[in-house]
Amino acid sequence: MDRFIGRWLALAAVVVLLDQWSKHEIAARLTLQEHLVLAPFFNLVLMHNTGAAFSMLNDAGGWQRWLFMGLAVAVVLLIVAWLSRMPRRLILLPLGLTMILGGAVGNLIDRVRFGYVVDFIQVHYQDWYFPAFNLADSAITLGVALLLIDAFRDPPDAAQDTSPG
Repeated sequence: MDRFIGRWLALAAVVVLLDQWSKHEIAARLTLQEHLVLAPFFNLVLMHNTGAAFSMLNDAGGWQRWLFMGLAVAVVLLIVAWLSRMPRRLILLPLGLTMILGGAVGNLIDRVRFGYVVDFIQVHYQDWYFPAFNLADSAITLGVALLLIDAFRDPPDAAQDTSPG
């Protein structure tokens, strides 16, 4: 295996391990929907999400499990293929893809094992609660943010290229 992609896959594996470990620890300590208040705006709460982000399709009857598993497998394969063809000088783009890869695999493991994703991080302001999420979701969000930053910044070669074009 190429050392370049190997490093990114190792980082994705760290994301998966941290995600799975955190979910295991929360599930071992809290009962379903039990809240542990850590700050006036932050709780730990054990939730089972059979849907997608923000619990979309949570009550769709079960078919969504297979849809989300299929999408996750497709995303994983696409990202691994993309990383394997990535120019070695890039950092931000493969880092963003790696975060998405690790998060997708972390949540895929939950769907395969349990039929739902374990969520446990709950942020709120007074009576407004953001939907519960997990470390895999956080990694995916960070990855998307890195991809957006990478997409909107000037390419390093373009800033130095003064030839007519």
